[in-house]
Amino acid sequence: MKVSIDISLYPLHPDYREPIINFIENLKKSNFKIVENPLSTQIYGDYDEVMSFLKQHIKDVFYDEKLYVFVLKIIKGDRSV
Repeated sequence: MKVSIDISLYPLHPDYREPIINFIENLKKSNFKIVENPLSTQIYGDYDEVMSFLKQHIKDVFYDEKLYVFVLKIIKGDRSV
């Protein structure tokens, strides 16, 4: 099953740019279709594969001692076309 996921990352500290840039760069290293815009990033692919990938990368961000908020909107189907 294909999904489209809209992701927003909100670091709740003054040094917010670097974690966002790093997270997006890690997404780009995947084989998924990634689309960026000023407010969020979209990732498109197979549900199980995308969720497994995101589970690990979100966890990696949370290992930092600072506070972060992720907002995900998951839509059934590939909305990239």
